[in-house]
Amino acid sequence: MLIPALTGFATSAAFILAIGPQNTFILRQGLARSHVFWLCLFCSVSDFILIAAGVAGFGIMVEQFPSLPLIMTLAGAAFLVAYGAMRFVAAYRNDYEMELTGAPVGLWTAIATCAAFTWLNPHVYLDTLVLMGAISTEYAGIAAKTAFALGASAASFLFFFSLGYGARLLAPIMQSARAWRNLDILIGLTMWALAAKLIS
Repeated sequence: MLIPALTGFATSAAFILAIGPQNTFILRQGLARSHVFWLCLFCSVSDFILIAAGVAGFGIMVEQFPSLPLIMTLAGAAFLVAYGAMRFVAAYRNDYEMELTGAPVGLWTAIATCAAFTWLNPHVYLDTLVLMGAISTEYAGIAAKTAFALGASAASFLFFFSLGYGARLLAPIMQSARAWRNLDILIGLTMWALAAKLIS
């Protein structure tokens, strides 16, 4: 069972290391030290659910509903454009007192935003339901497939918690409004670039 678990871990790590809206959001919340544990847990559990569904053969749903990828792509692109615009507005206003003082945002607001980044991102479904599901077919038997899924999920848990809590190492650099402004501009550009990639 070690080989399927290691394969799942390595495959999941390769997919999740790519820069995406979910990762940048966790990084930003980690820098602000705002609800880091719950957000990292939400992302990790969401990945676990999607990976388990993909390994169980949920990718067949895409074949049965050909329009599903297009719908998810348009919804995801719209959300990325909107969130990118929000970050540009925040950079323009240059009001970062909350980040600098460490005042937390609402937990449910943060969870809702994280949920949108997670479940409205078409790449999440491609990576977990389709690709991870396809790779898992190399292994026969429930035990091997379970080991593959658990290995993949372990990579997700390790990554998100490392990113969320590791962001604190950058805290000394983020002690000025200018640093937060530059981060928001970078995030906004990343969101719009991802949206353009999705649409194209």
